[in-house]
Amino acid sequence: MEEAVADCVAALGAVADRDWAGVRAGRLEWSCRETAAHIASDLIAYAGQLAGRARDAYVPFEITLDGTDDGLDPADNTGVLHVVGTAGALLAAAVRTTPRAVRAFHPYPFRHANREGFAAMGVAEVLLHTHDITEGLGGVPYEPPAELASFVLTRIFPQVRPGPAPWRTLLWATGRGDLPGREPVTEWRWCSNPVLPTERLILEGITPAAAADLAVGGDGGFAWVDPGPFEGTRVGAGIAVKQYEEGLFHPEWTMYALVRREDDRAVGAMGFHGAPDEDGRVEIGYDLSEGARGRGYATEALRALSGWALRQDGVRTVVAVVERENVPSRNVVARAGFTHVSEDGTRLVYELRG
Repeated sequence: MEEAVADCVAALGAVADRDWAGVRAGRLEWSCRETAAHIASDLIAYAGQLAGRARDAYVPFEITLDGTDDGLDPADNTGVLHVVGTAGALLAAAVRTTPRAVRAFHPYPFRHANREGFAAMGVAEVLLHTHDITEGLGGVPYEPPAELASFVLTRIFPQVRPGPAPWRTLLWATGRGDLPGREPVTEWRWCSNPVLPTERLILEGITPAAAADLAVGGDGGFAWVDPGPFEGTRVGAGIAVKQYEEGLFHPEWTMYALVRREDDRAVGAMGFHGAPDEDGRVEIGYDLSEGARGRGYATEALRALSGWALRQDGVRTVVAVVERENVPSRNVVARAGFTHVSEDGTRLVYELRG
């Protein structure tokens, strides 16, 4: 957040002596000044959501720049950038001080986001609208660090297949540019990760960024019960990374970390092998860290996630495939209501129908 704002203020500060009020910001209907004010407004709003722990709506406040409607002398462009920098600092502080498990209201698509999601939204606002302003002013060079664009894409644009460069991909994904071989984007929304609560757990959909970290031995941003993620979790994360790279990542139909409510520690992972097929079938898999087994977590999560899947349009069957010798896993699917329907060599196939 701080890097994005610093980059924005540096780029726009170089042209603060120009007329921002009389020039449209790129393809937007707003002027460059209005767009800069919008950046500040969104950053402070996101900070307010996190700090206020908003649950059902936006915190009902807004900021007003001097000279807008209060009779004071108008803030000049440098003053507007000062407000942007201040709002960015407040959002950065809110992100740092908000516990990992906290989620606050945001309307799309799941009506909530965590601190990382709000940070990504804030960075997106800064990058994209700085681009709009520099495009409107004409001849102003601006290209943010690739890491910032990648941060946004791998947190809140999981459905967008990576392109030749993160910044060009983000511009294309938001209708601001073209990519070879891809149709122009005319409508878009970003997407935070989904969550599904159960009695003792929170099932948190992983982002492409979290999947990439887990796949190479990291913790994915979660605190794990000892001894940490089991092999199946890392394999599942690798599958999710491949789906993302191929443009087949569906936020709701990917892997979920199973996070214990009592201490915010991940005990395992569960997820789908992909989106439902044309017959309405979807396969589910799971595992638990060794230190969390024998407590019913897998059964609780499987009931919740498979039940959620069967409530989605067009889904008729959830499939689980279990190794014959894995008796504990066979017991889990049985307790979750699955029925043994067939065998495939050493593997048993179970189904739960809607």
